[in-house]
Amino acid sequence: MAHRKERISNFIREIVSDAIANRINDPRVHRFTSVTRVELSPDLRLANVYVSVMGSENDGRTSIRGLESARGMIQTRVAKQINMRQCPLLRFHLDVSFKKAIDTIRTLDGVRPDAPMDADLEDPQDESPAIDRDDDVAEDH
Repeated sequence: MAHRKERISNFIREIVSDAIANRINDPRVHRFTSVTRVELSPDLRLANVYVSVMGSENDGRTSIRGLESARGMIQTRVAKQINMRQCPLLRFHLDVSFKKAIDTIRTLDGVRPDAPMDADLEDPQDESPAIDRDDDVAEDH
């Protein structure tokens, strides 16, 4: 069943992506809107469609409103192309995980590489020779 859910999710993602790129003329849907993932409910009646929008959070919310407005058209396209007794109901959500990842990377980039390290982690004054475990094993034999 998990493999089937994955195939259906991917198929819905492709159909919705195509609709966003080629069928929706709503100016509210930002031109850099992409479907990041589709999660199906266990009974396959609900499809949560997560979209990422390159732009501000306000652009994202506006795009979601545009997609909700076009849901009927998108739902019809999915129903026509998917071979199921009951087509999953589409719900659109703004996926902010990509933006959070970028913010985390920017934060990490802001950490100074020349900042002093914690003395407990590394002592640059400690010049004791490193122990080579292979030498210890060789001496025992």
